[in-house]
Amino acid sequence: MPIILQLETSSTNTSVVLAKNGEVIASKEQDSAGSSHEKYLHPFIEDVLQEANLNVNDLDAIAIGSGPGSFTGLRIGVAAAKGMCFALDIPLLSVPTMELLARQVTSEADKIVAIVDARRMEVYTTVYSSDYREITPTHAKILEEDAYEEIASEKLVFVGSGAEKLQKLKEFKSATYLPDAKPSALEMTIPALNRYKKQMWEDTAYFEPFYLKDFKPH
Repeated sequence: MPIILQLETSSTNTSVVLAKNGEVIASKEQDSAGSSHEKYLHPFIEDVLQEANLNVNDLDAIAIGSGPGSFTGLRIGVAAAKGMCFALDIPLLSVPTMELLARQVTSEADKIVAIVDARRMEVYTTVYSSDYREITPTHAKILEEDAYEEIASEKLVFVGSGAEKLQKLKEFKSATYLPDAKPSALEMTIPALNRYKKQMWEDTAYFEPFYLKDFKPH
């Protein structure tokens, strides 16, 4: 029964979850802008371990939301995960951030579209089936009038910070928009366990977040 520490820092949401054999046993989240990950991440890790009456030596693996998302947030989360994996000599797992958004959708849909606001009229997006299988790989997309026209006739759910931007541009006939959804480690439990069972370890030394685009400082 693996005990997995799950971290998600790709957005403004600092999310830490402790899961045992696919069940959440402790969690802490704080959604706030600024340098929140530096402030909350390590105290949250200590809090969930204390709540579960465990210590770091009880962990079997660490899972991290791999992006895309905030460059700074991803770097902080991945650095923490890698550091702990090295220190404890346990595997590192990664789960795509977009899948964590898609898994928040439990209503009926033909397709789930994870959509994260980038700059101007650009978004990062991934299309999933109703059972969270990736149909269209994560890519950057400029929102135009014909955006998602190829699936417009289907029952869609757009989930993530880019949903509001899309909704202002066009309304689909049969679509639900969930713009307030933030990636959370709570949705990491099942995919992280599956990866652990299949021994889908990352190379801890060389693992990098999925930034999608090169970092451009302001």
